[in-house]
Amino acid sequence: MTTDDSPVPAPEAPPSATKLLQVLGPGLITGASDDDPSGIATYSQAGAQFGYDLGWTLLFSWPLMCAIQEISARIGRVTGRGLAGNLKRHYPNSVCYALVFLLIVANTINLGADLGAMAAALKLLIGGPAFIYIAGFGVVTLLLEVFVSYERYVAALKWLTLSLFAYVGVAFVVPVPWPTVGYHLVVPHIAWTADYFTVVVAVLGTTISPYLFFWQAGQEVEDTKERVNAKPLERDPGAAKVEFTRIRLDTYIGMALSNLVALFIVVSTAATLHAHGITDIQTSSQAAEALRPVAGPFVFLIFALGIIGTGMLTIPVLAGSAAYAMGEAFGWHVGLARKLRRAKAFYGAIAAAIVVGSAMNFTAIDPVKALFWSAVINGVVAVPVMVMVMRLASDESAMGRFTLPGPLKAVGWLATAAMGVAAIGMFATMG
Repeated sequence: MTTDDSPVPAPEAPPSATKLLQVLGPGLITGASDDDPSGIATYSQAGAQFGYDLGWTLLFSWPLMCAIQEISARIGRVTGRGLAGNLKRHYPNSVCYALVFLLIVANTINLGADLGAMAAALKLLIGGPAFIYIAGFGVVTLLLEVFVSYERYVAALKWLTLSLFAYVGVAFVVPVPWPTVGYHLVVPHIAWTADYFTVVVAVLGTTISPYLFFWQAGQEVEDTKERVNAKPLERDPGAAKVEFTRIRLDTYIGMALSNLVALFIVVSTAATLHAHGITDIQTSSQAAEALRPVAGPFVFLIFALGIIGTGMLTIPVLAGSAAYAMGEAFGWHVGLARKLRRAKAFYGAIAAAIVVGSAMNFTAIDPVKALFWSAVINGVVAVPVMVMVMRLASDESAMGRFTLPGPLKAVGWLATAAMGVAAIGMFATMG
């Protein structure tokens, strides 16, 4: 029993911004998972087909992806619910179900293409049957996601982000004209062709992907539940300043890592493949194989290993974000911190996404085309999802006193408009 004079335990403070490893979490993992095998294929195609011309898209997209990811994280942290849960709470069910359906379709195609790319990369390294590797990667990621504790699992995902630096290393092994790279970063060269706009949409679609919005919002909810004495900001407004600072730092660093690695992939393939007349690269493993005679076995090796490492990071994010969205839309118990017996439907959705994605590689669907086009599909699907995310984050009934500040709202709508214009440009130049 306590009295008025009894000491009251202070609530646990969020991680200090000076403790960088504590601060980095949902944003870092989200950003790193952005450079998945389908993303690697997209960036490789951009570099091989257009040289350094598309470098500007990665500089241009960085503040846009930072804004939309920060907004997604704020929604989760303020409300204590993910994006689908908030959409269902504040908008007609039809809107929520339609967006979740689009997300599931895009995620499943992306997941299947990534598993196929990982298997192809491992086959390049050691030989053997790719279908065994597809099943093996699927089973391993499923078991880890279901049976490893949330704290350990997130720590493992953080360490897997180191695999991205394989692509930074590649750019310093091959000769690169850095002044040319710098020029194309700040001076866009736009070709009014269907091929150009398709690749632009694919680049934007793999940097600003719907599954990233749902995952980061869901992870903020998860972290709030796991941290002692932490509450959603609508119930603990005094923590807002510290939490928003943490979210911003985490997000900006995570997205910077994502786009920096993407730029190095474009630069590496432009300096090697494009420079040697190899302009048609449709998969990440094809890019790795094409690098072997041009840049040597070492570059090939680290490129191929990076595909596997980034795939191991991304498969759980793709399956998990789909499960979060489905669970919230249908009122299930959700969360990687929950035991299997408490969230059977949630983990069942993760398993189903991995199984269906794996099976896609054994159908008539061309996994080569699926890898690149999954990024294009993400770019198109992102537009309606972003519109609803922006509306939700600006809605006082959902966010209370924490609706978006003016500058963040402006950049968020700019990101939404940019994705829409790119998609329209692609469709307008087709045929």
